Amino acid sequence: MKYYFKYILSITAGMLLTSCDPLVNQFADIEDAVMYRASNIKNAEAKKSIKVMTWNIRFGVARLDFFGDGCGDRAILGKSEVVKGLEGLAAKINAEDPDIVLLQEVDVQSKKTAYIDQAQWLLDHTDLNYGAYGSMWEAQVILADGLGRVNTGNLTLSKWELKDAERHQLPLRSDQDGLTQYFYLRRNVLKAKVVMPGNSFYAVNTHLTAFATDDTKQKHITGFKDILDGIVAEGKNFVAGGDLNALPPNASKLDYCIEDQCSGESYHTGGESNHKEGAYFAPEITWLSSLYQTYTPAISLSEYGEQEGQHYTHSPFDRLQLDRKLDYLWTNTNWNNGTTHQGATSLSDHIPVTADWMVK
Repeated sequence: MKYYFKYILSITAGMLLTSCDPLVNQFADIEDAVMYRASNIKNAEAKKSIKVMTWNIRFGVARLDFFGDGCGDRAILGKSEVVKGLEGLAAKINAEDPDIVLLQEVDVQSKKTAYIDQAQWLLDHTDLNYGAYGSMWEAQVILADGLGRVNTGNLTLSKWELKDAERHQLPLRSDQDGLTQYFYLRRNVLKAKVVMPGNSFYAVNTHLTAFATDDTKQKHITGFKDILDGIVAEGKNFVAGGDLNALPPNASKLDYCIEDQCSGESYHTGGESNHKEGAYFAPEITWLSSLYQTYTPAISLSEYGEQEGQHYTHSPFDRLQLDRKLDYLWTNTNWNNGTTHQGATSLSDHIPVTADWMVK
């Protein structure tokens, strides 16, 4: 996601003044999510143990060389390429058979991914029935490289009906000039009530900033936790997760500047303070501590510390060597069988995490 801004800046300020409608959706602080349902609804009975998955699916393009992250330069992908990526995702989802899926980086009728509504496509190719979507970047048109229409965001899928689904806006980055900020991503927390027969609970989905150089990520973590705290204050239970773009507080490695540099880039040549944005985690290593102290993770800190490499969820670019944990599941009750699916490295630059949530 880092390189979006250099394309966005190529849009002139004059377009802002001459357009009748805003080119980019600014979103309200809280607004209704966009709701989906599968073309064919499958029967889903109540359960005492619910399987939950979180997964950043990278726009359904698997490990293709892509400008939106890493070092790629392709902006527009073909329909067959995107469908192939989605088929891999659907196969993994169907094999694991989760009841609730929290997805990030889902495209909805974006030109860069052949205008496929990935939310509807995934519902129609899995055993999930209902969806709620919250965009983090919705633009009528981005002219640079023919990027065109863009709509990408968070998607929650469920076997049971979703109600009262809300998109909660998170703070914008303060380390950007006004024009860049206008066209930049608007991170959010997607909250939805899951109506299972005889019981209901909340599913909360988020994707936090990756490249901010100020305290925006800390504000995002706080905003995410505030929503979880509010659910608990109401006497309700939740499953929550997403791509937090943050390391566990006991992570052994904090600097990925060398691993993340692209061809022609050079870091640490001017001293150890010369860091690549989004690759140096030392200043923020304690920012997830409040979540770990308050709620139950699918992968505990002790388990992570004992088998760190087995719980990495991310690898950069087209490399398949996982090197850090960025993806999490949380609840205010208990998990069983927390699993990091490291065999799925060819399907996205992130891999899914699942766990069984014990219904209370």
